[in-house]
Amino acid sequence: MPSPGLLVLFGSQTGTAQDVSERLGREARRRRLDCRVQALDSYSVVNLINEPLVIFVCATTGQGDPPDNMKNFWRFIFRKNLPPTSLCQMDFAVLGLGDSSYAKFNFVAKKLHRRLLQLGGRALLPVCLGDDQHELGPDAAVDPWLHDLWGKVLGLYPVPLDLGTIPAGVPLPSKFTLHFLPAAPRVCSEGQRVAGTDPQGPPSEQQPFLAPMVTNQRVTGPSHFQDVRLMEFDITGSGLSFAAGDVVLIQPENAASHTQQFCQVLGLDPDQNFTLLPREPGVPCPARLPQPCSVRHLVSHYLDIASVPRRSFFELLACLSPHELEREKLLHFSSPQGQEELYSYCNRPRRTILEVLCDFPHTAGAIPADYLLDLIPPIRPRAFSIASSLLVHPSRLQILVAVVQFQTRLKEPRRGLCSSWLASLDPGQGPVQVPLWVRPGGLTFPQTPGTPVIMVGPGTGVAPFRAAVQERVAQGQSGNVLFFGCRLRDQDFYWEAEWMELEGRGCLTLFTAFSREQERKVYVQHRLRELGPLVWELLDRQGAYFYLAGNAKCMPADVSEALTSIFQEQGGLSGPDAATYLARLQRTLRFQSETWA
Repeated sequence: MPSPGLLVLFGSQTGTAQDVSERLGREARRRRLDCRVQALDSYSVVNLINEPLVIFVCATTGQGDPPDNMKNFWRFIFRKNLPPTSLCQMDFAVLGLGDSSYAKFNFVAKKLHRRLLQLGGRALLPVCLGDDQHELGPDAAVDPWLHDLWGKVLGLYPVPLDLGTIPAGVPLPSKFTLHFLPAAPRVCSEGQRVAGTDPQGPPSEQQPFLAPMVTNQRVTGPSHFQDVRLMEFDITGSGLSFAAGDVVLIQPENAASHTQQFCQVLGLDPDQNFTLLPREPGVPCPARLPQPCSVRHLVSHYLDIASVPRRSFFELLACLSPHELEREKLLHFSSPQGQEELYSYCNRPRRTILEVLCDFPHTAGAIPADYLLDLIPPIRPRAFSIASSLLVHPSRLQILVAVVQFQTRLKEPRRGLCSSWLASLDPGQGPVQVPLWVRPGGLTFPQTPGTPVIMVGPGTGVAPFRAAVQERVAQGQSGNVLFFGCRLRDQDFYWEAEWMELEGRGCLTLFTAFSREQERKVYVQHRLRELGPLVWELLDRQGAYFYLAGNAKCMPADVSEALTSIFQEQGGLSGPDAATYLARLQRTLRFQSETWA
């Protein structure tokens, strides 16, 4: 029986699900199976009824939400009018990627698996639950699951014996070829920026707006451990519009020194131009890369050389290595037996792709340019909550950025690519432009006049609430209650003067928690409990909406626990009833959260 086309569809927020999907594609091709790999929202979902074999790879984000690039698919697949036999011709498997420290661990994968069964699909395997918290990461669950998957697939669709599998050490053909151009008139590198001169529609990932940076101001005290910046962009003429709760996406770039070092290690001429040609028909070239493109532009604006490499990077690098000792080490790192050692070498110290290539110089110097886009993932845009309202700051967009820097056992401090790049820009030294676009965030505020809102935003989590307060005050809305927490009043109390002025005008009720100003640490959840009668009055009697934004680790669970205690103490509810009350607030969008790791 001829093998059917295997379809791998992924929903990915940070790139892990995409990386696993591409690994599935490679393993399928090695087994001589036709395979397509696509993001869920780029696939025409109505065609699912004709697909015989589909693997879904999906991450769970935030508080059990689907990633951005599968939200349209998610809405479609849960339509109530889909017949229960819609997918009766489909064999499927679902691979989930999540984090067991979150309450809704792998919620998206579990829910999708159940839905596909409801629509008549046949599951080849139980859902795979990859866990970021495992010491070996998601691979601890993914590796054995994939072994079982290929057994099932090849049992159903055997491949002709005379073909045989392509051995692991033999590289598959690259996705693209780089056709280098003879030295010709230089393409202006700024002309290669991602924005075009004739934008179609509002700015987007393919067509960002190059926003001039107006200010880049540190807003934490000089002795504070963290550098946090208030950044403002001029969006005049951009066509951008946004409301409180929306986010801005910013496309960062690599440091010039890293770009230069990468080109040296790989023996590339940064000023050489090339055109990109796909090897297979129907495969589009990356929309973000101009044609022709310079090597410098490819490395500085597209290849994520500052990211921590995934296991697939070592697998391909081992295939391409001509150096026996280096290849042996790379093969070990890419094998199931070498995962603990790889974790210690790479993940624990957050070693970057560029640093790994410097550690394997013979291999790096032999990498064919055609494989660069297979080997190194693209730089992903970073999302920031918008911290200003167009009603108060027309033609301006503001964000609050914590500059990420931390030390590991490596000599060089680890730095966040986007926050460090943004912090390095100085509009006082000349014009600075940043590629950006906006999209709806996870928070939407009530439009009904007179509806109170309770906002809990510790640290930089307060950013979307500044936009909300500005917007609501400009619209004449009262009932704005803000819980803000930070370490020290004189070091990281963002927008203190603004809050005080609004409070003085009766537009805002502010409660603060300064965790380091007394012996016992006081956080926002403690202040919520202290003000339990007010919180219950607003939620139960006045129909308030409750919002939470900030770090995703412990704070959301602590705040939810504080709320259920309030429901029990102030509302007289039992434990199960308090949990049901909270769930109802979430279901009706009267409890919304936007959290990040």
